[in-house]
Amino acid sequence: MDTNQRDPSLKRYQILMIAPTSFFSDYGCSVRILEEARALQRLGNRITLCTYRNGQDIPGLTIRRTPSIPFREHYEVGSSPHKIAFDFLLFWTVLVTALRQRPDVLHAHMHEGALIGLVIGRMFRIPMVFDFQGSLTAEMIDHRFLHRDSLFYRPLCWLEERIDRLSPAILTSSHHARELLLNRFSCSPARVWTVSDCVDAEHFYPAEERERTILAERRALLGIPPDRQIVVYLGLLSDYQGTDLLLQAAVHLLRQRDDVHFLIMGFPHVEYYQQLAYQLGVADHTTFTGKIPYRQARDFLALGDIAVAPKLSATEGSGKILNYMAMGLPVVAFDTPVSREYLADEGIYATPGDPVSLAQALLVGLSKGTGCGCGQRLRRTALEKYGWDRAAEKILQAYEFVCSARGTVI
Repeated sequence: MDTNQRDPSLKRYQILMIAPTSFFSDYGCSVRILEEARALQRLGNRITLCTYRNGQDIPGLTIRRTPSIPFREHYEVGSSPHKIAFDFLLFWTVLVTALRQRPDVLHAHMHEGALIGLVIGRMFRIPMVFDFQGSLTAEMIDHRFLHRDSLFYRPLCWLEERIDRLSPAILTSSHHARELLLNRFSCSPARVWTVSDCVDAEHFYPAEERERTILAERRALLGIPPDRQIVVYLGLLSDYQGTDLLLQAAVHLLRQRDDVHFLIMGFPHVEYYQQLAYQLGVADHTTFTGKIPYRQARDFLALGDIAVAPKLSATEGSGKILNYMAMGLPVVAFDTPVSREYLADEGIYATPGDPVSLAQALLVGLSKGTGCGCGQRLRRTALEKYGWDRAAEKILQAYEFVCSARGTVI
């Protein structure tokens, strides 16, 4: 939306965002935070973002970072006991920023941010909106940082439930997450807004004929033979993201056809997965790029014939699927509620956790190719339903809901 043509009836807020992560990093959580902030700024709102010490600065966005701690100076991503220390430092950073700025609303990402926001909000009578990006305990289990038989499991479930129930308004990244909050945590429907992950379809767009030479050169630089179809993946590399299953699926797929190459883009654990690909005998058909800057993601996705999203989490969003959709790529994914929500009948689905099923779904996608029409339909869906400016207007409705008692706007 052009800021010169914004709806004059929309209220504008001074927002303090709380981001308990290494913002900005080139992966899904940071991307949602960044795109929400940009869209809200386009609508005339002022934002200050408090986050961990590490991360990339973003032009045009005011960022307040925590002090560093000597034993984890380069911490970026993942569950870790050190996050407790980071969150105490983040609490202090938010406290100081709130004292200086007295924002109209706190926009807290993830449960750690919401806990900080609830305390600071209570201290200074500042309303808070909780940006829910998945179950706290489910994510910790996914990361293998917590087990269901652990002594800490029940206390953490209790804490998660309290945060969810005490939050004045909650934004969820999927309808499935909303149902989780309503059914499992008994949150009031009036306090829960679904603000799906979205995509900048002007930044992510299909490969064009005029790029043919550039794409061929990029492909050659990556060492991908010209006669192979390319399966692209962009995201974090970990078992809960399905990276292990993707490589196992490659084994089964390459037994049936050898003209396929897997372009696997992301971090961390690159060396581990390179070694795993070698052990599985698929190293000659895989290329690991490591971290791809967000601004360059489209250029590498443009090499793909199909895209794959093997994420297993049942509660987190999957923003990479929307990037694939905007690129006009056929998408293979595990059959989860979030994948269905985005892809509907245009997705190519595999049984969750089954590498053989994933290999068969990839074969189906490769046989259909980009000319099957599903990629174009997926891009159309991305354009019509998943724009960030529309999401920002829904976020403003949540702000108005929590701020209505005070009428605090700028």
